[in-house]
Order: sequence, then C-alpha cells, then structure tokens
Amino acid sequence: MGARNRGWLVVAALAATGCGGGSMYEPGAVRSGANLRAGLDAPAQVDREFWRVEPDVKLFHFTQGSGRTALVLHGGPAIPPDEPWAGLRGVDGFAFHYFHQRGCGRSTRPFDRFGGGSWLSTWKNLKELERTLGLGAQIADVERVRRLLGEERLVVVGHSFGALIAALYAAEFPEHVAALVLESPPELLVVPSPTGGLFAEVNARLAATERIAFQKYLERYLDFAHLFEKSEAQLAALHAEFGPYYAAALRGNGAAIAGSPSLVPAPTEVGGFMPQAVYLSMGRKHDWRAALVRVRAPVLVLHGERDLQPLSATRAFAAAFPVAELRVIAGASHYAHLEQPEAFARQVRAFLATNLLMEGTDTGTKREP
Repeated sequence: MGARNRGWLVVAALAATGCGGGSMYEPGAVRSGANLRAGLDAPAQVDREFWRVEPDVKLFHFTQGSGRTALVLHGGPAIPPDEPWAGLRGVDGFAFHYFHQRGCGRSTRPFDRFGGGSWLSTWKNLKELERTLGLGAQIADVERVRRLLGEERLVVVGHSFGALIAALYAAEFPEHVAALVLESPPELLVVPSPTGGLFAEVNARLAATERIAFQKYLERYLDFAHLFEKSEAQLAALHAEFGPYYAAALRGNGAAIAGSPSLVPAPTEVGGFMPQAVYLSMGRKHDWRAALVRVRAPVLVLHGERDLQPLSATRAFAAAFPVAELRVIAGASHYAHLEQPEAFARQVRAFLATNLLMEGTDTGTKREP
C-alpha cells in the first residue's frame, strides 16, 4: 500500500476514534473506568525501586525529603527527571515522590513496534496506543500511586505537561487532592490554542535559517501517516530533536539554562510512542476548562517571566479553577525550579504553609499578583 493511501487510512482512523475532531480523552473517563487497560487498584508490589501499576507496567520512582506526601509530575511530555528538583530542596516537611511516567525513562515502554498496514490494523493500533500511553492512562497512574502511598489526599506538583496531567487528575478525583502546584502549565486546556501554541512560539523566536529546519522537523515529527512504521527508539530520537530548537528559542527570548537535561534530553531517556499517544488523546479540538470547576483544592500557578508562553495564556489556565493564585517568577523561563530555585521554593513554601493549615475551608476567591 502506498504512503498516500496509508496517510488517508490514518486520517480516517483519527476521525473514527475522535482525534480528527474532538479529543479521544474526555474528563471523567478515568473515574468511570472508561478506556482503561486495568482497574485503579495496583497489583502486588515486588520491587522497591518501581511501582507496579498494572501487571505489565511498572514506574521507576525516587523520593526527596521527608514528611507529608507530595507527588511530582514531570513534563515533556515524556521527558523524565534524572534527579530531584533544586527548587524543592528548600521546601521542608514534605516527602516529594518523583516517578517516570509510563512510556519514558526507566519506566515500562509497552511498545517497540506496531505491525500491519491495513485499515483495521491502523485503527486498532491507534486505539491501543492511546489507551495504553495516552492521557487517561497517565491520570489513572496518579490515582494508582495515591492508593499505593496510602494517602487520602495528595499534594500534587506538576511541571509543564505534568501540570496538565495534575489539573485533569484533580478534576477527575477532587476529593483526593489537598493542593495543586502547577509550574508553567501548557496552553492545552483549549485546542486549537488561542495564541498559536508551543510550536508557533518556538518558530517565532528562531533565526530564519533555523525556521526552515524547524518546519522540516515538524513535518517528520507530526507524520502520523507513517507513525506505525517507526520503532520506539526512532520516535524517541525524533522527540529528542526538539530540545535544541526549544533551547535556541529560549535564547532568542533572553533566557537559557546551560546544560539542562530538560532542554536537550537524551533519546534513551525520553519516550517515543508516549508523546504520540497524548497527541491522540488531545485531538485537534477540545475545551476542558469546564472540567476544572470540579477542583476543590487551592491551586498555585507559577509562570516564568521569560517563558515562551505568554503570561495571558498562563493566566487563562489559572482562571479555569475556582480557587487559584498566579505568581510570576522573575528571571525564569519555563524551568523556574532549575533557574530560580530559591524564588520557586519561597513561593511553594508559603503557598503550602498557608493553604494546608486552612484545609477544609473554602475561601471561594481567586488571588493574583
């Protein structure tokens, strides 16, 4: 079958599964158990270094500090941390639990390759990929980890794409979230993005010659017509290629984080199929703002003043919650926990100290700078 015909098969399959228009993930699906490979109670645990969340899926994890349990969700998508955040070292009284999300880092990567080229196999592959590594699966893992930790209510800290996972988890399970800290949440509550989104922001800050290369890269990166011809390693290497473009765009915006693994990740660490799965989850059109009205916990939203994402987009994200405060961290871009760790810690420490003392109360107010 020719590439052009395969492309039409993928487009048709995307439309049939919802991705061609609306999203494949809908808020509330995880709570209802829809489109999950397994239940929300994790199987028996056998390895201290890993949380087994499904019989064939385990998550690598590590802990920073001691005290009240807090869960940290990394961004990317599929770019896991290799060490604790500098910005959380200054927040005492908490055990911050980090884990590599399924499909990246040292956690389980369920797929190496997909087979088949027929309409039926393409459709099945799309649905299985999204069900296994998409947003619903990632949100379900947060709930499984909460149960493994034995905590009724979690403090959840999310960075970038992890902030979106954290927000949607809180919308699905509001009774199990004590507080949310969302650093640099992506402009993905509404798709298409009102300001153009990340790729547009990167492209606008690249030199003319870099833009040509970047556009060619995006054509390869978003080539869903040939998705299932690639392996996990090939897709991971392709995903990692974005790092240098993003770093160049930050420099064009007056910011840089020298040597940060979050900017130029190793292909062996990032996920390959996982980013594609969450793109399928989001689809080409959705509006999830109404779901965040269900969140009962207080929310701190942090924005770096030199982030590529405009402040207006982060403000709109914060405005979707019933109770939220937005703080801007001077001198930081997208990675305040690395660039300005003391300022980051100060904001998080003050927010948690105030709001966890007030647990069970409902101020019903939004707070901004």
